[in-house]
This record gives sequence, structure tokens and C-alpha cells, in this order.
Amino acid sequence: MRRLKFIAVLIPVFALSPLYAAQAEPVTVEVNRVDPEGVGDSIGTIRLEETDYGLLLTPDLEELPPGVHGFHVHRHGSCEPGEDDGETRAAVDAGGHYDPDETGRHRGPYGDGHKGDLPVLHVAADGTAALPVLAPRLELDEVRGRTVMIHEDGDNYADEPKKDGGGGDRIACGVIPE
Repeated sequence: MRRLKFIAVLIPVFALSPLYAAQAEPVTVEVNRVDPEGVGDSIGTIRLEETDYGLLLTPDLEELPPGVHGFHVHRHGSCEPGEDDGETRAAVDAGGHYDPDETGRHRGPYGDGHKGDLPVLHVAADGTAALPVLAPRLELDEVRGRTVMIHEDGDNYADEPKKDGGGGDRIACGVIPE
């Protein structure tokens, strides 16, 4: 009887194994400081990995200002500066938040707005970030060739009182490998 129970437990695991095998291999994104002058030094990496619950982003970052920061996937695969309202700004070439459904709304990682809205990035008092975040509406293949962006300030997951959650300037950026 014990042998039958053991086999009964293994059969569902083996039957599901193709679902796990179909997930994309994780990728590592190098993240660099950005400012209006261009792309600066590396501050670490973020590992992107598909799970059954969405895209898991695991940072291994340092030299960031402590606190919470807006954290997003942006449309384009560039961290170069550009013109915005007549002013040169950091990482403008990355474009806006990834929004394939063209919602035009910032509603956070669980809302019905931009798919690139991620949970905030938590940075410890020593300037390191290692706490993983889960993006339940994203898959690795759809973010390849885009960017991950860290903003100066936090994120209220709304468009009021400031657009795109009030994250402020872009301070770090990484291009997600194709």
C-alpha cells in the first residue's frame, strides 16, 4: 500500500514537469547609475526568473539611497539620456512604463494599468537592495530587450497627485538581455 501512495504522489509531479521545463531560463541584468550626462558605473545586478506566480526580480544592488524607490519595466532597451520638456534628463531613451495594452494608467503591479509597474524597491540603511519582488502580470519573454528602472523617490501606484506614481528622477537603469 505504501508503494502505491508513493507512486500516486510521483505521477502528478512527473505529469506537471513539462510545465516547469517550458519556463524561460533566468537572466541577469546589470544595473548602472544614470544621470543627465549618461550611463555611469555598475551598482549590481537584478536576476529575472519566471515562476508559476509571475516574474520574480531579485536585486543584488548597492550604493543606492536608503528607503523605497519606484521600480518599473520601461518600454525601450536603452539607458541613455535624452530631451524631456526641453531639458536633458537621465535614461529618457528608455521611454515610459511598459504598457502594451495602452492603458495610459499607473495602477501598480496588481492593477489594470501599465504592465511594467513593479512593487517598490526596498533599499536598506546601508544602501543595499536584496529583497525580491514579484510581478504577477509579467513573463520573461515579454520584457526581453526592455529596461528595468529605479527612480529617486517612492511610488504611490497612482497618477495623482503626480504622474506615474511620483517616483521622480531616474537614478539607475539596466537593459534586459534579449
